[in-house]
Amino acid sequence: MRRVTAKVSVMQTTEPPGPRPQYPIEAVDKAFQMLNLFRDQKQVRLADVRDALGLTQSRAHRLMAMLVYHGFAEQDRLTRTYRPGPTLVDLGLSVVRGMDIRSIARPVLEELAAEVGETTGLGVLQGSEVRFIDGVESELALRVANRMGKLLPAHATSIGKALLAELPEETLRVLYPSEQLTPVTTHTIARRSELEEQLKTVRKRGYAVNASESEEGVSSVAMVIRDPARGAIAAISIAAPVSRMPMSQAKTVAERLTAAVERINKAIAKPVA
Repeated sequence: MRRVTAKVSVMQTTEPPGPRPQYPIEAVDKAFQMLNLFRDQKQVRLADVRDALGLTQSRAHRLMAMLVYHGFAEQDRLTRTYRPGPTLVDLGLSVVRGMDIRSIARPVLEELAAEVGETTGLGVLQGSEVRFIDGVESELALRVANRMGKLLPAHATSIGKALLAELPEETLRVLYPSEQLTPVTTHTIARRSELEEQLKTVRKRGYAVNASESEEGVSSVAMVIRDPARGAIAAISIAAPVSRMPMSQAKTVAERLTAAVERINKAIAKPVA
């Protein structure tokens, strides 16, 4: 089951600073205004885009279709709303603090995947969801697929729970205002109070687990990556079929993750030459 997003508020666009170009291209201008709507809203409806930009329904649809085509936006098939696409996310991530966490984590993900023989992943928190921004897929015939570019409910993933555990309670309550949580599988946490209890366990032991909560038959273990100035900025995971990685092995898997995370943390903290 996918989470249905509530109706978003009325949107407004603002003029960028500086003089307007002498010969503006209107279609390009409208496309950039569309992208700017994602600064304040996690998801937008086509009707809201139409009203905010003063477009006809058909023109708003054509412009949004081009953003989707180039990966700057993607549409939720259930709610029909639009959210930032992988290309837009990649652009944003590439300029954060002048470094790319993926380029730092990538060699570690590759070595970790080779070492354990399972799929490794890297993800960041986007509101109450997790965006998978990189991954290395296992070479075994029966394996967990690379989820790079995917957006999943944070409470249903090990990466998401590892990052949610870093948030203060008041922030968590803003992300999850209702006690009811939308399940992805029959094993997904369905109540906020249950999530809060599980996050206490994550904080205590230093890693999070996922047992068939985002996909039946898949288990994973995750641990956060920390920036000296900003704290937890991402998390990495090891994922495998439950048959090869039951939860009884979670502590052993976490030990493998600890060494990998320490390497990434040191690389992040290393001064740029």
